[in-house]
Amino acid sequence: MEIDYQVISVFTDQNRAFKGNPSAVVVTEKLLSEGEMQEIAKRLHQPATTFLAKMADEGRYAIRWFAPDAAIGLCGHGTAAATAYLGTKKRQDSAFTFVYADGLIHGKLNADQTVSISTASIKVVEELPEIPEAIVEGLGIPLLSMYRTANKYIILVKSETDLRRMVPDFERLKDCAVFGYAITAQGEEVDFVSRTLVPHTVQKEDHATGSSHAMLVPFWAERLGKKHMLSLQFSERGGAFACALEEDGLVVLTGAFLMEESGKLSL
Repeated sequence: MEIDYQVISVFTDQNRAFKGNPSAVVVTEKLLSEGEMQEIAKRLHQPATTFLAKMADEGRYAIRWFAPDAAIGLCGHGTAAATAYLGTKKRQDSAFTFVYADGLIHGKLNADQTVSISTASIKVVEELPEIPEAIVEGLGIPLLSMYRTANKYIILVKSETDLRRMVPDFERLKDCAVFGYAITAQGEEVDFVSRTLVPHTVQKEDHATGSSHAMLVPFWAERLGKKHMLSLQFSERGGAFACALEEDGLVVLTGAFLMEESGKLSL
């Protein structure tokens, strides 16, 4: 059995030399088994491999995401890559609905050849009374506060400068059981900036993270009193987002994309 794949980098910014976050996209008649999807993701070795299977309703697809080492519950950049793939390769549609275990994500290929995804906002549940010592020491910069959400945590820091100069000690960070967090500050040239760390995974730092922005957009919208914002994610590749918080609570993330390698994989 052979499967086709296409790697697409999303939330790119050519002017800043930001390469965005790559995801391989695989479309099959029906979703493969979890074992097969995990094996494909391991072999393709992208931050995420996105699996799609067309459903009966027009423009609706079942979606799953896998990192090389584990399934991903929610992957915004993989959904953006799927939208770019379907919108450019299939051509008959520009808007899509993706069905995953916890709900729906909508994707759209825009006239300017950017992609937008809309997903439910992820809100802060509580502020932690204190930040775990392993995180304080592992990040090595002044931390203002830490917040729990239903997804990752949010860690607020004083400045973009601190965030840029942060050199995480991942071995020390692994001493804390918290899976992942978006570290964020108000931006100097944009509304907010961030980095996303997942110390317990192979990748450790993500490049441009849609699920983190589903938390960060409502977080910063409240603080800045704005519904439309621009953000940057600092990483080895870098990511750029145009963000909106809709009246119904949906977060809309828009960004550029770039088609990378394509090929076939034998199972």
